[in-house]
Amino acid sequence: MRDENKYFKAMPIARILVLGFSILVLHGRSEIGILPSCNYPAIFNFGDSNSDTGAISASFLQVLPPNGETFFHKPSGRVCDGRLLIDFIAEKLMLPYLNAYLDSIGTSFHQGANFATAGSTIRPQNTSLFWGGFSPFSLNVQLRQFLQFKTRTNELYNEGKSPFISNFPNPEEFSKALYTFDIGQNDLAAGFRSMSDDQVRESIPDILNQFSLAIQELYHQGARVFWIHNTGPIGCLPYSVMFYPFKSGNLDQNGCVKPQNEVAQEFNRQLKDRMTQLRQQLPSAALIYVDVYSTKYRLISEAKKQGFIDPLKFCSGNASCGNPSNYISWDGIHYSEAANQWIANHIFNGSLSDPPSSITQACHKSMQ
Repeated sequence: MRDENKYFKAMPIARILVLGFSILVLHGRSEIGILPSCNYPAIFNFGDSNSDTGAISASFLQVLPPNGETFFHKPSGRVCDGRLLIDFIAEKLMLPYLNAYLDSIGTSFHQGANFATAGSTIRPQNTSLFWGGFSPFSLNVQLRQFLQFKTRTNELYNEGKSPFISNFPNPEEFSKALYTFDIGQNDLAAGFRSMSDDQVRESIPDILNQFSLAIQELYHQGARVFWIHNTGPIGCLPYSVMFYPFKSGNLDQNGCVKPQNEVAQEFNRQLKDRMTQLRQQLPSAALIYVDVYSTKYRLISEAKKQGFIDPLKFCSGNASCGNPSNYISWDGIHYSEAANQWIANHIFNGSLSDPPSSITQACHKSMQ
């Protein structure tokens, strides 16, 4: 065997530098890549309860204890014992947690705003479903709220209205911000309540048509960097398992409802195809499709190996379970902070993104 130390000592310094550069290129474009971090000045988020940081609490029904007990030590507007994925995104990018656009008390939007609302869908739902857990703040409404926010921000800056402008982004930062999305699960959930599984599957193209229109409108408003989560394994939510009509063969090896997960996977397949189409239509956009489904399903499949208990058990009812960090599900529908952190740790490096890109480098078109 040759002496590796002698080999490197004998190698000219120029060749060592070239070799090192090649290793960086070959070993990925994520955290250890050669491109600099994007340094987003702000985040604008759109979604449902998976990323709502206070909108539903400010609008309709206040989120009560034990929500928030693990991290905030009080209700924080989040349907969780602590932080959500969007909170971990903010931490990763060294930005403050996002305030809900609908929360007018003591809020600052200097480095972004959150338009997500619990119960939101991509397609507007009929009013009879509003009181069944679904929100009137569908994606088209969230988009209108963003447009109002952007217009008013520009007006404040043009009018020089100090000190108000200190609570809002500089107008030029809208095009440099990160636009995040976690929405679509409730469209499937609403469908499962009122339609057959096949009918829900048939509704997917129209749902994604409306999602695509929102992306295009944001692009025309100057948005360029999009971080888009696909939908999770809805059939693995304890709520789904409890209330889905049981039939032989409907559950998979992890106890999840197979038909619902199959519809979710079809939704994700078509969403990924739409992202490919949108990249051609929006040439200056960096559109990152993030496979959250695979991450969540892996966590559920490996629950005990990863330090959690039975993934179909949940922590919160009328009172907390005592140690939420042992649970994947917080309340039967939403994930616990511990699960959200585990998921965040597995999606931020870009290994489950298309195209492969870490969240800190998603702005670089050269990587796509």
